[in-house]
Amino acid sequence: MAIIKSVRGFTPEFGENCFLADNAVIIGDVKTGKDCSFWFSTVIRGDVNSISIGNGVNIQDGSVLHTLYQKSTIEIGNYVSVGHNVTIHGAKIKDYALIGMGSTVLDHVVVGEGAIVAAGSLVLSNTVIEPGSIWGGVPAKFIKKVDPEQSKELNEKIAHNYLMYS
Repeated sequence: MAIIKSVRGFTPEFGENCFLADNAVIIGDVKTGKDCSFWFSTVIRGDVNSISIGNGVNIQDGSVLHTLYQKSTIEIGNYVSVGHNVTIHGAKIKDYALIGMGSTVLDHVVVGEGAIVAAGSLVLSNTVIEPGSIWGGVPAKFIKKVDPEQSKELNEKIAHNYLMYS
């Protein structure tokens, strides 16, 4: 059974039809939409600031979401896929974005709608990733633009697949 803990008077709140893997850990000021999935060994720490997650989001195995005390929050839009072993620290991820496996997204980053962060990337603090673009590398840099409809279709398909898997 997933570990759900209250911290500082905040208890995580989940929308309907969410999947929580047996060893997922979700604590504090965390609010999710419906149809989300939190996979094995994920840690969602709303202990020092808020984490807001939209509908149809999947946070895959081994990922960690955290914030800076009184300085950053996490806001994740709808149908976002967060790949295996991703770290998101105090960033804003807009609808239909995809964060590739093993990536790190630091404080005050904004990942635009339908954008893709390539696997293994390091997105430095305060970076703004334009909607419909692909970024990758260490540190992450712009690679190319992608068709917004193709990106939305791909990312929505992945998000729906993860709901089916759950």
